[in-house]
Amino acid sequence: MKQKIDLSNWNRKEHFAFFSTFDEPFFGCTTVIDMTVAYDQAKKLQIPFFVYYLHQTIAAVNQVENFRYRIEANEVFMYETIDASSTIMRDDKTFGFSFMKFHADLHEFAKIVAAEIERIQETPGLFTREFPNNIIHFSAIPWINFTGLTHSRSYSLPDSCPKICWGKLVSDGEKKTMALSVMAHHGLVDGYHMGLFIDLLQHKLNEKNH
Repeated sequence: MKQKIDLSNWNRKEHFAFFSTFDEPFFGCTTVIDMTVAYDQAKKLQIPFFVYYLHQTIAAVNQVENFRYRIEANEVFMYETIDASSTIMRDDKTFGFSFMKFHADLHEFAKIVAAEIERIQETPGLFTREFPNNIIHFSAIPWINFTGLTHSRSYSLPDSCPKICWGKLVSDGEKKTMALSVMAHHGLVDGYHMGLFIDLLQHKLNEKNH
C-alpha cells in the first residue's frame, strides 16, 4: 500500500522541486559499520551472514520514513513497506537482479531469500522479472574493503530508489567491520535522514536478543 504526498503542503516541497531538476539528484556517503555482534548472532542462529545483515538493513530502511518515499510521474508516494532487489551471483560469475519480499521474522525472511537465490541461479539474464517501486537496490562487494563507491546510472530513466551496498568483512582481533555505502535522491532524503538510518542500522546490528 502507498499514500500520495500532498506536495502543496509538504515541508519538503522546495527541496523536492529543486533537486528534481538536477541531472544527478542522488547523493551518498560511505561509512564503516561494526559487525562484531551481528556476525556472532548469525552464527548462533545458523542464519547465513548475508541474510542476517540484509534483513537488518531492510528493517532499518522501513523505520525511516524518508527511505520509503518514491517518485512516480512527478508525484511523491510513501509506501507502507519496502522490499529488496539484491544482486545475486551465479556460478558463472554473472549476476541477476532478485526480488526479496521483506518479512519481519528473520527465519521466514531467510526462506524467502533462499528460494530467490535458487531462482536466480536457474534463471539467465539480468532482469529476471518485473520489479515494483517499493524496493531498495541492494548489493554486496565482499571482495573489496572499499572507502568510496559509485553506481552506474542512466540519467534519462526515472529513479528514486535508495541504493545500499556492503563491502568486505574485515577482522581486527575480535572486532569485525564492513564498509557501507548509501545513496539516495536528495529531493526525498537529506543527510539527517541518512544519519538516522545508519544509526538505527548499527543499533539493530548490535542487538543480541534474537
